[in-house]
Amino acid sequence: MERTEVVIAGGGPTGLMLACELRLAGIDVVVLDRAPGRSGESRAGGLHARSLEILEHRGIVERFLDAGRRVPAAHFSGLWLELSGLDTRYPFVLGLVQARIEALLERRAAELGAHVRWSSGVAALTQAETQVEVTTEAGGTIRADYVVGCDGGRSTVRRLAGIGFEGTDPTVTSMLADVELRDPPSGQIFQHRTPLGDYSVLQLEPGWHRLMTNQYDRVVPRDAPCDFDAFRAGFVAMSGADFGMHSPRWVSRYNDAARLATAYRSGRVLLAGDAAHIHWPAGGQGLNTGLQDAANLGWKLALAVRGQAGDALLDTYEAERRPVAERVLANTRAQTALSRPGAHVDALRATMTSLLGIDDANRRLATMVTGLDQGERATDVPLPAARAVLFGTAESLACAAPWSDRVDLVESDDAERLVRPDGYVAWSGGAALQESLSTWFGPASSRA
Repeated sequence: MERTEVVIAGGGPTGLMLACELRLAGIDVVVLDRAPGRSGESRAGGLHARSLEILEHRGIVERFLDAGRRVPAAHFSGLWLELSGLDTRYPFVLGLVQARIEALLERRAAELGAHVRWSSGVAALTQAETQVEVTTEAGGTIRADYVVGCDGGRSTVRRLAGIGFEGTDPTVTSMLADVELRDPPSGQIFQHRTPLGDYSVLQLEPGWHRLMTNQYDRVVPRDAPCDFDAFRAGFVAMSGADFGMHSPRWVSRYNDAARLATAYRSGRVLLAGDAAHIHWPAGGQGLNTGLQDAANLGWKLALAVRGQAGDALLDTYEAERRPVAERVLANTRAQTALSRPGAHVDALRATMTSLLGIDDANRRLATMVTGLDQGERATDVPLPAARAVLFGTAESLACAAPWSDRVDLVESDDAERLVRPDGYVAWSGGAALQESLSTWFGPASSRA
């Protein structure tokens, strides 16, 4: 029987990011995925500011910036959000398809010693007090300290752990196709509204376009045809043209079902990414929320594996990340309502457009969609090893010495602050430093 410290189910962006975080902390990781290999499907289309800040903390953001295209605005149900005034070095959306994001993350995971095992989905798991035993679809057995389900909206790990997935049923049928166009439009078409719904024509990379349709208050059965002919017929019915589409790379159907795991943890099994939350992909928040789940969970799980922290710290993962997912589900439901055709919604959109001309209103939605509203961020602190850093006086550093095996201590004349491995400020001077250290990094070491 194989032994490891953490099994990650799912080799997508969330699972790969978590594997990188755990390997930086020296944790043994096995990444399992039931697919036979990378599909090459483009899927999600970009990275928001907070995700780019996390990648900068780890010293790898340039890899992504070099591969992507900077888009100077985000949107809320097709209404543009101004990003230039946001407090970040990344006031843009980085246009970069998921397949390329996965390739970059997988390369980084391999550099750190983690590899995806394809054709190795989770078939069964059994929890005990001190371990979890995983049986793979290939017939192998792995014993681990923890298992993390990053295996998507139909998560096997979530089902096997007995965790519920509650929310709202679909009301929208959406389709997309990545194609080549013989007669492309002169510019981008984004959520062009019609009485039947809306459609888009976006050039993601030179030589090919993504075409999308959204039909509201119509749900297509899951077994209905989902092929290029079905997509083209629906697109032409809505737009009146097909722009000479041909050579499809990927065709997909999706909807606005919005569900949230009833718990992010059951004993030694945890969930992250789409396994914990699904929603309509409005504003491109899903992949980014998953990456940020992984950044929050990785260092906490590493401390738990080492025995330096316990259930109380692991419980802060759900306490911090579940409200973020709740907010994403709420704002994507709002975007669905704001996208429906008809004169009443047209009037509502006109009102929203006027409100978004107010700087504070625009900033409120922009920081939410880009993930910049989730706490006090220390954007100027490099954290390549995913370790916490305390900047403080000689007195505060002496106070923190019993945690020096988990926290780097840096004497500084600037404002004192304790920065967590995920880049958030946990303490900023004053009393209660040891309380903060105990809360976030476990009991003091007796070896100090």
